[in-house]
Amino acid sequence: MKAITSRSRNVPSWEGVSAKGGRSDHGVTPSETPETGNDPLWEGVPAKPARRLRMRLIQRQSAIGAAPGGRHTFPQGVHAPGWFAAFTLLLAAFLLSACGNGREAPEPVAATPEDPVAALRQALMDATPGSVVTIPEGRLEVDRGLSLNVSGVTVRGAGSDRSILSFAGQRAGAEGLLVTADDVTLEGFAVEDTRGDAIKVSGCRNLVMRDLRAEWTGGPSEDNGAYGLYPVQCEGVLIEHSVAIGASDAGIYVGQSRDIIVRYNRAEYNVAGIEIENSIGADVYANEVLHNTGGILVFDLPGLPMQGGRKTRVFRNHVLDNNTPNFAPEGNIVATVPAGSGILVSANRDVEIFANRIQEHGTAAVLVLSYLITDRPFDDPDYDPYPERVHVHNNHFGRSGYAPDSEPLAMLHGQLERDLPPLIWDGFVREGAGDPVICAHDNSEEDAFILDAPGGFAGARFAVDTFDCRLPSLAGISDAGADVPVEWEE
Repeated sequence: MKAITSRSRNVPSWEGVSAKGGRSDHGVTPSETPETGNDPLWEGVPAKPARRLRMRLIQRQSAIGAAPGGRHTFPQGVHAPGWFAAFTLLLAAFLLSACGNGREAPEPVAATPEDPVAALRQALMDATPGSVVTIPEGRLEVDRGLSLNVSGVTVRGAGSDRSILSFAGQRAGAEGLLVTADDVTLEGFAVEDTRGDAIKVSGCRNLVMRDLRAEWTGGPSEDNGAYGLYPVQCEGVLIEHSVAIGASDAGIYVGQSRDIIVRYNRAEYNVAGIEIENSIGADVYANEVLHNTGGILVFDLPGLPMQGGRKTRVFRNHVLDNNTPNFAPEGNIVATVPAGSGILVSANRDVEIFANRIQEHGTAAVLVLSYLITDRPFDDPDYDPYPERVHVHNNHFGRSGYAPDSEPLAMLHGQLERDLPPLIWDGFVREGAGDPVICAHDNSEEDAFILDAPGGFAGARFAVDTFDCRLPSLAGISDAGADVPVEWEE
């Protein structure tokens, strides 16, 4: 985006692996260990060693006739023989002799638990449809990427703040976890500090990502992985109750996919908080999107297998203070996103933005742009670079346009000697287009601005009347928000 191109957290440590499961904040309960149960005798002993140890004790008790309660029994008619008493005296004498000779009793050998990372890797490899692969509570240090390619599997931890896969020492693999399967549920764990994407799911149907956390714990850096939660080329995607922090591209990204729901998540300190790209049919609602470079992006880009992004609803989100300087690696398309962008629509159609609270953005609350503003060439004959039918209504716009992060906008800001309006359009329109680019109404502030980027910004102007129209509400992927009554507090 040459015309508006950008000028421009610490987490607690975790204790060792606990022997017992727990419950996440969202009700995810890990499988209990049937071999150990709640017997305090076995607390802290891993499941398989505990079973072996219990069997040895049972065998020893059986050999000497142990009965429940600790009483020793003998066959009917047989009393404690004299040889038993003699054996006891000899054993006592031997122990006293050992102590008298200054010999120390041998140290007990602790049961060595299995390598939990190796066990997890093997469980993912051995999974069959219907399997539940459990990630134990605690922090696991993983040095190679994990993968799952079996459909119908659930991967479950004890909660995104309790089961943590740390890839800080990662030596191999392009992702933390790569899934290439259908009907998969991922829930209740965190992936930290991967050198590439955190959790990537490719070519799937019916995906659930719940109570996950993808985070780069060193804060914003172009060296961080690109994507946090990253489904691509999927159909039927639900991402909820999850957190994404520190991605150098998008914290939560869904691309080239259909039938998407992204709800009840938190995205912060990413370049893009949430991004829907080249996708058809998405509901993005009830999320907290804060302290990113750009809050929520709805893009359509050339050169990708799936074209014609459309039918996205963005509603009931809290989009706050997305002013973090852009830290994407140079050359990435998101490296052109100006800091201070609340919601940005580029070359997408049939987008409905409503009932959001969009506050404190230095550039704009809502930007609607054509791909042409990037000045990047493309030779994709199926690509349409123009946005159309973007419906912006019933939103609350807080302060915006007070510190634009682009040279043309900063120049206009200086000339106007006032903050820029919350809604800005670059001015590119397809010749002969019959449908409106933007309709805007019933927002807390009606000011809007046309940049006239095709004319070199010479005709930049306020344009409230240009957007004074209405469009039909889109049918949603979910049943939420069809008619949302909004009464914003002043």
